[in-house]
Amino acid sequence: MAGIGVTLNKIFEKNTIFTSLVGFFYSAAITAAPMFLVIGDILLMGQALGFSKAGYTDRELFSCTILYIFIFALLVASPFNTVLSRYMSDVIYEEHYDDILPCFYVGLVLTLTLGCALAIPFCLHEYFIGGVDLLYVLVGYCGFVSLLLVFYAMLYLSICKDYGKISRFFLTGMATSFVLAWILVKQRSWEVTWAMLVALTAGFFLIACLELAAVKQYFKTNSRRYRRVLGYFRTYWKLMMTNFLYTLGLYIHNFVFWSTDLRITVANSFICAEPYDMASCLAMFTNLSATVIFIARVEMHFHERYRAYSEAVIGGRGMDIENAKRRMFRQISTELMNLVRIQFIISVAIFLVCMIFLPQLGFSGMVLRIYPCLAAGYFILFIMYSAIIFLYYFNDMTGALLTAAGFCLITFAGSLAATNLAEVWYGVGVIVGAFTGWTIAYGRLRWVERHLDAHVFCRGSILKKGKGRRPSGKVYDARM
Repeated sequence: MAGIGVTLNKIFEKNTIFTSLVGFFYSAAITAAPMFLVIGDILLMGQALGFSKAGYTDRELFSCTILYIFIFALLVASPFNTVLSRYMSDVIYEEHYDDILPCFYVGLVLTLTLGCALAIPFCLHEYFIGGVDLLYVLVGYCGFVSLLLVFYAMLYLSICKDYGKISRFFLTGMATSFVLAWILVKQRSWEVTWAMLVALTAGFFLIACLELAAVKQYFKTNSRRYRRVLGYFRTYWKLMMTNFLYTLGLYIHNFVFWSTDLRITVANSFICAEPYDMASCLAMFTNLSATVIFIARVEMHFHERYRAYSEAVIGGRGMDIENAKRRMFRQISTELMNLVRIQFIISVAIFLVCMIFLPQLGFSGMVLRIYPCLAAGYFILFIMYSAIIFLYYFNDMTGALLTAAGFCLITFAGSLAATNLAEVWYGVGVIVGAFTGWTIAYGRLRWVERHLDAHVFCRGSILKKGKGRRPSGKVYDARM
């Protein structure tokens, strides 16, 4: 997310309460606006078009279709995006911009191939075994592929630091989706769930087209060096596995509870556990601001320390290098502690609001009994991911992989054990898994601090040599 720091510094430089609020909402708009726009559009369509009056089976089928589209689009995109991000970071530094389109096409083929390999068998099962209308299945499949393209193209626009354009594309797509759904229901008398699914698919497809057009506008020349891109997957396989395991860990506890008595089976194909899934969603939103806070503070504070150390390594004295290193790791500790303090206050406030007002909106019973434990787990989870980002800064792929693997495996095992506990403890698997991941990540950061000199001066590479190649300049940077 490098690149929004300049704007944030301008906002925060007056150091007033108002500018602090402006800076926070700017960071939120940059990082979380697309997700809120999609969720807001679905809620608005449901309210305006009378979704609650549709048949129970139709509502459950629509809800499960949207749920599966989002979860599995994220899972499919996760293995490739981090490696492609690393590749583009390198070629942009080297000013080999004609190498970006080969990266784009290779990643696109890999992402779509994996996505289709998973989606097509499921869609066949949904049609032949579940008995779902063929056209409904095809629309759901198109929605999945369109959202997959959206997530994939977002990576390239993020590298170009064009975050505002991403938000505008989502606003355009979701506004179009709402208008289309309104026309289909009010003017064409379509069934509500049908109209909403078609409209969302059209909205995702429009966003994907706008993003792909923007990518083509930025990068116009093609070096056709496709093999080099594939080589990055072999070199940085740890980075690929780290992001996949982290993303899997976000949902693996849901998958565990999909196998319990809470599960609901729709059309003999979709499985969900509504009380647990809703509690997970609430817990995630309770702590989502941690991502915004982390990005804002890293852009404003840590990145300067990191750059100062990099410059000291390239041309500074030994004393300068040591002082810059101490200041950098002191800043890491400060940022993590500040993140914990600020997010704790926000999470407690949101938690109290949820516990007071959600029962009045129809959320009660099992959802609110499961929610507190999951909220605590997601609090630790987002702090853990912040530590993973710091490990990326120092190119500690092994540490990042161990963190993600520990988080995913312990969350899975803990969730299996939690299925035998009372409802209030259903989220304990997330707590234990996230705490395990955080412990590993923090331990690796301390290990990196002790061994950073050996990594940079003995095993690291300040200049990447090769025929016709420019210096890499990347000492240990794998930022995304």
